[in-house]
Amino acid sequence: MRSGNTRKPSETMRVFMTTFIGIICGFFLGISFPTVSLSKVNLPSGLFPSIDLTYIDNKYSGLSTQALFNAWTSLNGNRDKSLELHSHDNTKIWARTNPRGAERLPPGIVVSQSDLYLRRLWGQPEEDLYIKPKYLVTFTVGYGQMNNIDAAVKKFSDDFSIMLFHYDGRTTEWDEFEWSKRAIHVSASKQTKWWYAKRFLHPDIVAPYDYIFMWDEDLGVENFDAAEYIKLVKKHGLEISQPGLDPSRGTTWAMTKKRDDTEVHKDTEEQPGRCTDPHLPPCAAYLMHRFVEIMATVFSRDAWRCVWHMIQNDLVHGWGLDFALRKCVDPAHEKIGVVDAQWIVHQGVPSLGNQGETETGRAPWEGVRERCHNEWAMFQDRMANAEKAYFEEKRARAYKSTTS
Repeated sequence: MRSGNTRKPSETMRVFMTTFIGIICGFFLGISFPTVSLSKVNLPSGLFPSIDLTYIDNKYSGLSTQALFNAWTSLNGNRDKSLELHSHDNTKIWARTNPRGAERLPPGIVVSQSDLYLRRLWGQPEEDLYIKPKYLVTFTVGYGQMNNIDAAVKKFSDDFSIMLFHYDGRTTEWDEFEWSKRAIHVSASKQTKWWYAKRFLHPDIVAPYDYIFMWDEDLGVENFDAAEYIKLVKKHGLEISQPGLDPSRGTTWAMTKKRDDTEVHKDTEEQPGRCTDPHLPPCAAYLMHRFVEIMATVFSRDAWRCVWHMIQNDLVHGWGLDFALRKCVDPAHEKIGVVDAQWIVHQGVPSLGNQGETETGRAPWEGVRERCHNEWAMFQDRMANAEKAYFEEKRARAYKSTTS
């Protein structure tokens, strides 16, 4: 006898055929409709598990990853933050190695440095420059020193970009000089070269230049040749330097006086009583602390990157910087020096001092000079306090690491 619940062969075949026909009809019905957008389907929020939308996008190309992501986030709100971040990482650019603020850009388009090269308004960009200057020379100027600056600029070849910082607001008058048309002119009333330098000579702006000349306007250059100066600086490995000063013109420090028997000197002995502390420059030559003044300083690219960060925004005269420049090169006794074979004359024209204002009956230059001395003391205090704080924190970290 057969069991009572056993199906006959004809019934089994009928179920099989019905199922088969249903599958075939469903298939043709499905392909006859356009691609469905999940973003337009109202589905229960718990329908989707935590899934990899990128996988779905690859497997079913008719549905974009972004469409799936939009549908999923509209259904679930902020329920699954990890999914949102995952999709963001796969559909947006976030390059952590880019400079800060540029992470959303593809690395190949990022230009993190610039230059001071002048460009044309026409033609092909690659044809703009017949030569790319390798050095930069800046002068902080007033129109009263135009002839002196004209003579100085002519000592610098086409290998130099020329930049004038105008503290008296007069710029157009300089067009009488042919070289002025290829110079960069920056004008801000009654400002100093260190104010300009902090704001317009960021290391990433002057990065194309091997050396940066930061010069005053009252320098006689009859015995100076810029190309020869560069050769000597490279030969002697100087990162911070200046031309020797004519000793007959009341040079301030023995270190900066021109010597007749050498190309470059890197040490000296200062006169007794000239320094409050014999262990600090310019008197500490024997301790390998080297010194150049800030009137005609020349910096390598790497040294300038350090010095720029040391310049204070509010201490615009820069007094005291020359005593701290040694912190930006190592070893200072090898990389700071005075070039004797290419020397200049410091004319001592107090033109910037006359830009001051009269207060309490004093001459304008007196107020300027007083601020110079005050800034010197303030800079020394800031440097001393910063170094103290650094070493205290370093000791605290070392102590913590040994006790933990």
